[in-house]
Amino acid sequence: MIQHYFLMFRKKIILAVILILCLGFLFYYRTVNSPDAAFVAAGQPVLITVKQGMNVQQIGDNLYQQGIIGNVTVFRVAAKLKGLENSLQAGDYAVVPGTSMTRVLQMMAQGETAYQQITVPEGYTIDQIADLLEKKRLGGASQFRAAAKKSRVLDSSSQNLTVKYAVEGYAFPNTYRFSSGTTEEQILTLMLKEFDKQITPEMKDRAQARGLSMRDVIILASLVEKEAQLTQDRPIIAAVFMNRLKMGMPLQSCATIQYILGYPKPELSVQDTMISSPYNTYQNMGLPPGPIANPGLAAIQSVLYPTETDYLYFVADKQGAHHFSKTYEEHLIAIEQVRN
Repeated sequence: MIQHYFLMFRKKIILAVILILCLGFLFYYRTVNSPDAAFVAAGQPVLITVKQGMNVQQIGDNLYQQGIIGNVTVFRVAAKLKGLENSLQAGDYAVVPGTSMTRVLQMMAQGETAYQQITVPEGYTIDQIADLLEKKRLGGASQFRAAAKKSRVLDSSSQNLTVKYAVEGYAFPNTYRFSSGTTEEQILTLMLKEFDKQITPEMKDRAQARGLSMRDVIILASLVEKEAQLTQDRPIIAAVFMNRLKMGMPLQSCATIQYILGYPKPELSVQDTMISSPYNTYQNMGLPPGPIANPGLAAIQSVLYPTETDYLYFVADKQGAHHFSKTYEEHLIAIEQVRN
């Protein structure tokens, strides 16, 4: 008899445990996958900042304080069960109160931030920037190129019909943050505005004092940017180009040939230097019709403040350091030295 009651009691205990587990699972499922009724009404997205190094508890506390979730413990459990405890990424997230925990976790695990960041390296061309935007899924390469074809800059001399892009050289290389949905045209406009911010009245005065228009400065800076690999070489390379211009010598910049080719070729052939193009500084005197890249501030400053030197030639060694010469004979010796 006692054994019978014991068995009945044990069954009741098991049923109670199963019921509690079911209710717990139901509570967890509804809490994690459904909007919290206490917060649904707000509707406006809240900017949630997840800092580098924050753990799940800290992120949950932040979400709770901002009215995004109603239970921090459930958030931690959900993150653990989904294997996302160590996968939540730092960044700013625009989260609408009432969004399910599952969706919040997904956003943070996949890095769906409110602002997407991109760094445009110094010396990138419009085409390279277009490809970078597409690679980073911030825009379409063809759409960005189309926007660059249509865009113009204030400098009237940039309307030269021989240039590939009138805005080449004026899309300032920097780190940018774009909100979701920013168009390719808006991205380009932001980069052009950044250029205007970076070029100060003092820089314009310095250019004028050196007998250069700002467009001349940007063209020269783009050549320097593409030729120089080391910071200390920039002002010397700038001086070489300006010395050649003063003496009526062709610039003979390999970087201009690579711009014509559309890709970086390690070694140019004689045939390459004979390509018919207004950008070919082996065949044409003076500056090319436009910049061949978008130079950074250091390259621009090197043109405004070049090293005082009589050098007319340079050649890079295998480590990227340039060797400078005053005469063609010295230059030939330098070429042999860097090749051996």
